[in-house]
Amino acid sequence: MALHIYNTLSRTKEDFTPLRGKRVNMFVCGITPYDYTHVGHARTYVTFDVVARYLRHRGYSVFYVQNVTDVDDRIVTRSAESGTSWDELGNTFLEDYLETMRRLRVSSVNLYARATEYIPEIIEQVSGLVEKGFAYQVDGDVFYEVDRYPSWGQLSRVKQEKLRAGARVEVDERKRDPRDFALWKAKKPGEPTWDSPWGPGRPGWHIEDTAITITHFGPQYDIHGAATDLIFPHHEAEIAQAEAFTGVTPFVKYWMHGGFVVTKGERMGKSLGNIVPVQDALDRVEPEVLRFFLVNTQYRGPIDFTFEALDEAQSAYARLTEALGRARGEREDASKGKSPGDAELRKALKNATQAFHQAMDDDFNTRDALGALFQLTTAFNTAVERGLSQTVLQAYLDAFDVYGRVLGLFRTPTGVSSDLLQGLVRLLVGLREAAREKGDFETSDRVRKALGDLGIELQDTSKGPRWRLT
Repeated sequence: MALHIYNTLSRTKEDFTPLRGKRVNMFVCGITPYDYTHVGHARTYVTFDVVARYLRHRGYSVFYVQNVTDVDDRIVTRSAESGTSWDELGNTFLEDYLETMRRLRVSSVNLYARATEYIPEIIEQVSGLVEKGFAYQVDGDVFYEVDRYPSWGQLSRVKQEKLRAGARVEVDERKRDPRDFALWKAKKPGEPTWDSPWGPGRPGWHIEDTAITITHFGPQYDIHGAATDLIFPHHEAEIAQAEAFTGVTPFVKYWMHGGFVVTKGERMGKSLGNIVPVQDALDRVEPEVLRFFLVNTQYRGPIDFTFEALDEAQSAYARLTEALGRARGEREDASKGKSPGDAELRKALKNATQAFHQAMDDDFNTRDALGALFQLTTAFNTAVERGLSQTVLQAYLDAFDVYGRVLGLFRTPTGVSSDLLQGLVRLLVGLREAAREKGDFETSDRVRKALGDLGIELQDTSKGPRWRLT
């Protein structure tokens, strides 16, 4: 069965055919590190981690690049407010982001490309756009002249009349058209700067992505992913810049955009003041449960985030992991010959694997893919009561190993329920805290070491002790 991807550019599901055989170049817009990672971020990056994992599962060689906007208006503003240098601020929150991604098992990215490491390429592209007549200089700033690019609006499909009103584009009387956007920003007091043909300054927002992708992929590549809110003006600007600079169309073959995480009907975002930091969610559930919660919706649909919904996800995920735990527990003592439940579970395994791949081939429908696994788990719970052989139990575990590699799930130790695991760890952490309060640091250190030996890292923070599975 062919893999189909919903392409925002065409507004249809299309057969996936990479530009170069089985090689896939994929780029996803990364973070601007000026604050802690929130659940909306996690949804986007878990989504495209699964996309990369499944493409590799299907035999494609994927080169996945994600940018880091490490110089930006928001970083400059936050730096001034906090009294922290812009680069130190960015490094702090980038480290938080990368650690959060590691905990959520986002492991598919081949390269995190910092914008500031591509200043020569950015200057080269801005210069090329000026030379070709697509950009103009004003007082050390360089603007892209949107009216010179006739296909402006092709991705967002926003009417040109509305675009001329300057929606979501910075108002500047020096522009020839309100739609024109900054490629290079002239030096301002207190801001980081680099030398350029137009004087000292720094890159605009949109140009960094085309500089990075053209450097690594050339003038055209396969997949560009991000959340829906970046379609306009960011991705519209990327297309205009790249196609004007290289003369190659289309710049990207498949545009993929993920749905929002919403809270109380509103999109989660820093500008709206309704974000939920990932750490707040991980204070309540394990990283795998949060990841399960995020993939239990098809990536283009919205996710309504509540802590009650996280609790429901924890219970649902426990159904899958507890069945795996039982399979592992019964495998050693199971019959080596045929058993009464074997045929039933073999049939369920075949059906589930087919349904799983059909769902993932249909625009990475993780919701339906998980639905197939729940049906398989129901079949297992019935068949295991009748008796299963070692061979079939192992086939069940092997199948979940494949599903888990694609979805990034099923790595929490099975055979112990999530609630029980958390309860036992909390008990040990409480005993350690009591020992510390009494000054019994020998016992405190022994508990910490014992937890570490079990793969549980304990971290002492200003908000009290926190733990995580390593």
